[in-house]
Amino acid sequence: MQLGAIDRADDRPPYRQIADHLRAAIDRGDLAAGDKLPSEAVLIEHYGVARMTVRQAVQELRNEGRVVAEHGRGTFVRQPVQVRRLASERFARRHREAGLAAFSVEAQKTGFTPNVDQLEVSTGPATPEIRDRLRLGDGEEVVVRSRRYLADGQPVETAVSYLPASVAAGSRIVEADTGPGGIYARLEDMGFELDHFTEEVSARMPSAEERRRLQLTDGVPVVVLVRTAYDTTGRPLEVCDTLKAAPAYVLEYEVPAR
Repeated sequence: MQLGAIDRADDRPPYRQIADHLRAAIDRGDLAAGDKLPSEAVLIEHYGVARMTVRQAVQELRNEGRVVAEHGRGTFVRQPVQVRRLASERFARRHREAGLAAFSVEAQKTGFTPNVDQLEVSTGPATPEIRDRLRLGDGEEVVVRSRRYLADGQPVETAVSYLPASVAAGSRIVEADTGPGGIYARLEDMGFELDHFTEEVSARMPSAEERRRLQLTDGVPVVVLVRTAYDTTGRPLEVCDTLKAAPAYVLEYEVPAR
């Protein structure tokens, strides 16, 4: 593996040059997912720098989610799963009729193995924001479905869905397994015809608990996407608050030019 050398005439500090060399080795495939980075001792000798400089370089890659440190073993390449989120067609009715929820559709397109864990279902009062989004009156309750999504065993997203209890109570939506096609298929089974969705996308740094659930290193941001589902009468039926590991996702949108 070619790592190059420090260019003292370069404006970039040495630690950043080392990080660039390691990043380039990963991009070229010289260091593949699961491979161990050269040890601190090897990098110190190769570059002729202090231990802190090497640690700063490796921390850069950790902050990007490129590598992960394992206590007592070293630092390993962690190539992020690239989930291509097909926003323009992921909720198409034909997928629900085929028994596929949106994440499963993306798994078929992208080629990863999907899974869901940390699933919790409860019923209780809505926060003021969720109450406003669902146009609920004071005291109306919501069914809350919280879960974590994994791609090839790696956590990539958490999602919490809120539905009016008056809509979801007594249906499979309050069960752990909602059945083929997921929540939206069950809503349509109940006679609600979905018409459109709105999505709000933003980005921020995660909390400590969010980092833990998504297994993120310090410095890695998350994408926040809040979706509202409406039926043909304009009634909001669900609000889904999702948190995505930014390095794991490509958000794809198709926008008509008319």
